[in-house]
Amino acid sequence: MSLAIQTADLCDAHEDKVSVVAPMFRSFGGRSAFGGPISTLKLFEDNALVRTALASPGNGRVLVVDGGGSQRCALVGDQLGELGVKNGWAGVVVYGCIRDSKMLGGMDLGVFALGTHPRKSIKRNVGEVDIPVTFGGVTFAPGHYLYADEDGVIVSAEALL
Repeated sequence: MSLAIQTADLCDAHEDKVSVVAPMFRSFGGRSAFGGPISTLKLFEDNALVRTALASPGNGRVLVVDGGGSQRCALVGDQLGELGVKNGWAGVVVYGCIRDSKMLGGMDLGVFALGTHPRKSIKRNVGEVDIPVTFGGVTFAPGHYLYADEDGVIVSAEALL
């Protein structure tokens, strides 16, 4: 199910309820607008937990990956994107890089990231799951809601749609 998400309208209607993420992300997924409850990961150059998360039922959630802003490897690629689509995730927001951008662009999944990188990450299964993470001037808490489109990314403690 694709919601009619327009972050500018949501900001206007719920100005006191939303936090706006700094304009740092590029859209790489086939779904240019997406939103849903947040699930988080905090890790660094290790995407094993990303695979674990996307292999579980997404139920329309958005996976927020705090990759420490690293631009030395990719944390999401086409194989993980396919897992996300198959398991019902609405999208993935990566504070880091992705790869296989052309393939991700053809998938029914929202993918926002800082950029692309051809190198894969390590896989040591190190990181934290479903804890509040902060980047772009906003704290992303599990269970809060994220909405993203061509105008940016916003976060709210409650569902806006």
